[in-house]
Amino acid sequence: MDEILVDWDEFRATRAQLGAAFVRILGYFREDGTKSVAAIEEAMRARDARGLVMPAHTLKSEARQFGGEKLGALAEDIEMFARACVESQTSPDEYLPRVVDLRRLFEETLAALEREANPLVQRRPSGFGRAVSSY
Repeated sequence: MDEILVDWDEFRATRAQLGAAFVRILGYFREDGTKSVAAIEEAMRARDARGLVMPAHTLKSEARQFGGEKLGALAEDIEMFARACVESQTSPDEYLPRVVDLRRLFEETLAALEREANPLVQRRPSGFGRAVSSY
């Protein structure tokens, strides 16, 4: 997958649109995304293609809302494959490596989004309040 991890223009547009609610909605993405990834993993363990569809669809939409393009693309790929498996009544087993990658990608994307949402975390001490060596 050649997609960028986060489309920062989309992220900024969403942040501007949501205003003061942005941090709260990002928190919902953390909660819902965690549940979606767990549901996808559980459905894969159960070899349940039908059980992959809705959580993958939800994760795709929510990730893209915040600019999580790479995560959105992987979730969409899993969703479309699962839909095809449901139609053909086949097992989703061949997508196991993609489902395994999903949790790492979700965590990586969420960390990038949260870092950008809270730039105070990244600031380095300015030196104020530190002991100054005398010459």
